[in-house]
Amino acid sequence: MQQIINFIIRNKNFLLFLLLFCVSVLFTIQSHSYHKSKFINSANFLTGGVYNSVNNISDYFNLKAQNQLLAEENKRLRVLISNSGINADTTYIDSLTYNKSYRFYTSNIIKNSYSLNNNVLTINKGTNDSVKQDFGVISSKGLIGIIDKTSNNYATVLSILNTTSRISAQLKKTNHFGTLTWDGDSPEFTQLIDIPKIAPVKIGDTIITSGRSSIFPKGIPIGIIEGFKLDQAENYYEINVKLFNDMTNIEHVYIIENVNTEEINNLLITN
Repeated sequence: MQQIINFIIRNKNFLLFLLLFCVSVLFTIQSHSYHKSKFINSANFLTGGVYNSVNNISDYFNLKAQNQLLAEENKRLRVLISNSGINADTTYIDSLTYNKSYRFYTSNIIKNSYSLNNNVLTINKGTNDSVKQDFGVISSKGLIGIIDKTSNNYATVLSILNTTSRISAQLKKTNHFGTLTWDGDSPEFTQLIDIPKIAPVKIGDTIITSGRSSIFPKGIPIGIIEGFKLDQAENYYEINVKLFNDMTNIEHVYIIENVNTEEINNLLITN
């Protein structure tokens, strides 16, 4: 302790200069929009780099589990190929299930939050990889979220475990659709609201994306019905959905781009 005190006394002029320099830099950033934007971009770049490095270390110790997940996914893809009559040497995942209106990109999650009210994930793809805001994000098991913000090499994803998230979803057995939300409680469940009470709702039924937006195609799996009840007005069901994805343990994801988004949005604006 005495050595630290002696060091401060001997170098007090230098430490004072360093403090004043830091304060001046802070004031410069706060008062000039250009410097502020450069600082934020640099901070995002450094943060993304740190998350990426930590994730690489985590990947090394998690190889066995991830290889098992990839093996299961390869098995499902082989079943799809064999049942659809598609040539086995195809390299496009969208040719297996969806039409050419969608492009798929692979990515890894380098930061995952699931214990907050408004959870956001970070992935290692950005604008340099043609990733844009409002692209969909899924895993081999189902729905993950929607791209929120992008930088050159990274992007944040608004998780389905976010109380502000709203995604159109439906019963797989019928075309009754509603809105997928999250009540902020458990990372294992989301809630599907606005399903009319005439719908044949049963525990164990599957919930999928409805395709009634320009983000996700119809049929992306979400989960199964764990329970349900009528709302206060007794006109619509409030359904508790157990997710297919373990949102606390996800790494490899697919980014979905609807190539017709601009045309669809322009049509909606004109109307």
